Amino acid sequence: MPELTRRHALTVAAAIAATAGTQALVAPGAAAADHRHGGSLEPFDEVYKGRRIQGRPSHDMGGIGGMGGMGGGHHHEHGAGYAVFVDGVELHVMRNADGSWISVVSHYDPVPTPRAAARAAVDELQGAALLPFPAN
Repeated sequence: MPELTRRHALTVAAAIAATAGTQALVAPGAAAADHRHGGSLEPFDEVYKGRRIQGRPSHDMGGIGGMGGMGGGHHHEHGAGYAVFVDGVELHVMRNADGSWISVVSHYDPVPTPRAAARAAVDELQGAALLPFPAN
């Protein structure tokens, strides 16, 4: 395990502070952004172009029946507390300040909802498997 340096500790502290500040600034407009884009953060589970896409709030990732493979040992807050999966593999998503969403697969093409991000990833993958994204 790498040794914790002062530089790394300060970097982590700055990232946490920035995340907390961003969430405080973005959170009041989040409901308006969902309404403005016509989407919501409701769970979804569907087959799109032959691929199973799923999404739900990540605060309860502990294994709800019917969402097999969605439990996880790590939680990332880039997705504003929302987790998205393609064929059971987590698709890392992030919510932008304007309420739009991006993923690691379609990073430069913002979409209005996590479901749209999952669909855009399936389109971009063109049948290829989504590989797990390393946490660190």
